[in-house]
Amino acid sequence: MGTIASSGSTIVTAKTGRFRRRIALAAIALVLVLVGGGVALAGGLGDGDDDTASAETVTVPDAVLPDLGDATPVLASLDSAAPAPDPDALAAALAPLLRAPGLGSGVSAEVVDVETGEVLLDQDADSPAVPASTAKLLTAAAALTALDPAQTLATTVVAGSAPGEVVLVGGGDPTLSRTSPSQTYPGAPTVADLAAQVVAALPGTTVTRVVVDSSLFTGPLTAQGWGPADAPSSYAAPVTATAVDGARVSSRSQARSGQPGIDAGVALADALGAPGATVVLGEAPEGAEKLAEVRSAPIARLVEQALSMSDNVLAEALARQVALSRDLPASFEGAGEAVVGALADAGVDTSGVTLADGSGLSRLDQVPAGVLTEIVAGAADGSLQGASALLSGLPVAGYDGTLFDRGDADTAPGVVRAKTGTLLGVHALSGTAVTADGRLLAFAVIADESGSEASAEAALDGVAAALAACGCS
Repeated sequence: MGTIASSGSTIVTAKTGRFRRRIALAAIALVLVLVGGGVALAGGLGDGDDDTASAETVTVPDAVLPDLGDATPVLASLDSAAPAPDPDALAAALAPLLRAPGLGSGVSAEVVDVETGEVLLDQDADSPAVPASTAKLLTAAAALTALDPAQTLATTVVAGSAPGEVVLVGGGDPTLSRTSPSQTYPGAPTVADLAAQVVAALPGTTVTRVVVDSSLFTGPLTAQGWGPADAPSSYAAPVTATAVDGARVSSRSQARSGQPGIDAGVALADALGAPGATVVLGEAPEGAEKLAEVRSAPIARLVEQALSMSDNVLAEALARQVALSRDLPASFEGAGEAVVGALADAGVDTSGVTLADGSGLSRLDQVPAGVLTEIVAGAADGSLQGASALLSGLPVAGYDGTLFDRGDADTAPGVVRAKTGTLLGVHALSGTAVTADGRLLAFAVIADESGSEASAEAALDGVAAALAACGCS
């Protein structure tokens, strides 16, 4: 593996969620001191109009500015001269943690020194295991290497086959938002924008019928290996090419819908001022006139969003885009084949990998821990070209995403960033950690015969904290 670029290697963790609250409280305190203590507060900032600024200035005597001290770093930095951990010392530190009862007997793990590519620990790392949501790392890497990270996904509206009919054509972007801006996906396109374009294209026309065309995606709406309660649920929905708000039943709800396409059509009808319009599933007429188009955030941003909050619906949509780029059916089967093929083309050893979906929700998925570390390390050292957004999308322990409430700030502050994985009896964690000496490591632990969620997560967090605290030289 290549040498880590210093500009791209500050890729680890924050203090805790309390950091945000401290900043907010400090800002409030500063405002109170300024107003109550005597600083000239102007109504305009940098507008170049001195007379206006002077007229609106209020002077309060005896102002005292607080000493806020030095800012606490959110992310740990690397030391290019840091010694590499000794494999024997690192193994000795991790061995009892990997035997924790909460992880059960089916534990596979690997730790890699990112700068040299040396494997520091290998515990059945070549053995396929159920990865749970760490499988999203494969989908993310495939999307970033097979697609242009700057690519966006289009959602369009075309004219229907009869007066008053329009067709909403899904392009596989589930982030399309009912609200402006989106409550969940920053940078997402909005239904309101689509509707405004339609109204401009059809002045004076009353829309009475909305057809929803989701034909871009094919095959079953749920994957083999999904449970009967998985879709719809709070974390997954039937996978369709047309959806709004990540297939949620409303913009602020956690619950996902059982009819994402119909929901999208209803949202468009409402935005058009036609809440009574008929909404049906169908296909656009051949050669239909395009009336409106909106585009998603770039693929790189969608990858970050899918990883940070472990969004199954968005991950499945990205996997389908990989399938389309490889001229494969945009189905669960086609997406699984495409993700594995894209990774192989990017130089990843995909031995032992089987994917029934793109999100890791299927219990039929099989991924060796060594594949996870190869992807993370490749994104970190640049050998997996174009995959840097995979790192920026990893949740930061104790700060954001699915790790916002995990990680011990006393033993691993600012150093652990990783993708979680959770199914019943399956718990996994894969990402990066900076050692006490400032050395960047890639790691993966999969426990697919684990105990309770609380005990398994505590054990995994203990492994990550030990990596961060370990000089192990």
